[in-house]
Amino acid sequence: MARDTGFPAADAGNDFSRMRRQAELSRLVHWMRRQPADINEILPFEEVVAALGRTGESPLGLQQVQVRSIVGSVDRTRDFDRNFRPTSSHVRARWERLATAQRRGESMPPVELYRVGSMHFVIDGHHRVSIAIARHEPVIDAYVTEIRTRISPDGINAPSDLILKDHRRLFLSRVPLADGQADAVRLTDPPHYAQLAEAVEAWGFRLTQEIGDFLSRPEVARRWFGEEFLPVVRMARRAGIRADIDSDAELYLWLAGERYRLFRRHIWDDAVFEQLSDAARRYRR
Repeated sequence: MARDTGFPAADAGNDFSRMRRQAELSRLVHWMRRQPADINEILPFEEVVAALGRTGESPLGLQQVQVRSIVGSVDRTRDFDRNFRPTSSHVRARWERLATAQRRGESMPPVELYRVGSMHFVIDGHHRVSIAIARHEPVIDAYVTEIRTRISPDGINAPSDLILKDHRRLFLSRVPLADGQADAVRLTDPPHYAQLAEAVEAWGFRLTQEIGDFLSRPEVARRWFGEEFLPVVRMARRAGIRADIDSDAELYLWLAGERYRLFRRHIWDDAVFEQLSDAARRYRR
């Protein structure tokens, strides 16, 4: 951090200029490295919560919050980047006025934040958060409201990650696996969640026809995981089929698709796995 001059207004102006330079440099570096265009964008609260599925909220009162955990905004997504550096000079006058007052020793009211998992989103106080970052302050006082969601927000690093989260939320509403089972079924391509949901629902329909009884979605999900998913993936892993696929769920989708393409049947036996092994060898070529 640059050495202070002792003049609050001048130092506040220097802080703002430095933050703007850092914002532009960061944008240029991301572009030169061909990183996703949205990796440096501030996370939009409403879109994040919509993707995760909001289930409730609880006021937590006044707390000290780690500044580095503040990564999103309710309504100011264009004025600041992911690190709350100003994206233009549009906010300069208010930013410098608050920064000058803070340097003169004037007290600042706590900011207001939403908490989603370990992330925080600004309701009120964007400039104060940006100033705290500029001055390398580790914590900030905040009134916090915790938002509970249907699925975990872990893994959200950019707005583009919300597509995958949204598809996963819809999948788990159709296939309500228990927590441990849900953790084992993860896909990297958003549309694959829809394909897997269709496959599970079809498997559940065939099961109800076989046993002649209605099964709820949670029961279908539980039985599919234990009677179909785990045994098939384990047999495929033992046979060394498509070892290049790390995800068990992706492997299951490939196996199920190839099985139907080759046999037009919904069975698993030695002949099926032998043919799938041959198909996997041809795929590697």
